[in-house]
Order: sequence, then C-alpha cells, then structure tokens
Amino acid sequence: MQALGEHDLRSLFGNANAAELEQLSLPVRFFVTEWAPLDTFGWRDPRVPARGYLVTELEGMPVGIVLRAADRTGSRHRAAICNLCRTHQPGDQVELFTARRTGAAGERGDSVGTYICADLACQETVRLGRPPAPSEVQPSVHELERIEGLARRTRAFVADVLGVA
Repeated sequence: MQALGEHDLRSLFGNANAAELEQLSLPVRFFVTEWAPLDTFGWRDPRVPARGYLVTELEGMPVGIVLRAADRTGSRHRAAICNLCRTHQPGDQVELFTARRTGAAGERGDSVGTYICADLACQETVRLGRPPAPSEVQPSVHELERIEGLARRTRAFVADVLGVA
C-alpha cells in the first residue's frame, strides 16, 4: 500500500459524510506505520468507539470506508470468526460492523455488514507468526495465503460498499 499522510487519508472515505470526516481521529500508530507491506489499514476511532475505518487499495488507488460497530447485546461466550482475516477468536473479540453504501443506495439507508475483528487489526493478526525484525526468513506458504486472502476479502467488502464492480 502506498504511504498516506493525514490529509490524503481524510479524502479517501467514499461513504463518509462531512461530520464523520471532521470527527475522524487517527490512531497513534498511524504516524509510525510502515505502509509498504500493508494491504489494509484499519482502526477504531479513539473518540467515537462505535466508529471504525478501513483503508485498502482498489486498482492501485487507496480507498477507505467508515464502519459502525453494532450495539452489543448480551454476553458472548462462544467463539467467533472474522470474515476478513478468517481468524477464530473469543466472541467478544469479533463484532458486526456495518458500512453505509455510497450514492443513491446509501441515501436510502442501504448498508453492508460483516463480522470483523473488534480492534480492526486483521493485518497484524494474519502476520502473528512472523519474526519481529526483518530477516532472510521468508513467510510460510500458509502465512502468504492468509495475507492474500485478507487482502482479497477486504477489497471485495470495500468495493461492495463503494459500489465498484
């Protein structure tokens, strides 16, 4: 993914309204992110916890969507799976996120939803087995498949929200 500055990032969110863009808070890690190895960048808004953001690239261009976490009801004691990184986790670590569609569909209130890691850190989750420092060790085939799968599913979800075929 190409490196993004704060101004560039704020212009990416195709399904955001003016108020959402004005309230957007960046995570501290944004300012130290190494963008080159990333296929997606997601975070929860530190000031508006029910809001999240997901950035990826479609056809070589960075795009983003604003997400809203569904209200939690009851306690979750079962395991759950993130639909983006396909990681099994305790149920309280996976949440239903919805994103308002762009254009006329979004104006009618249409949205798309899926279950995603509650911290939106799927990019880190699929790389958990990797050495902490760069080395000559190549990622395993399994790790590469997980990384490519996350990228493919994230792009498909974002494209669906943005109405890109």
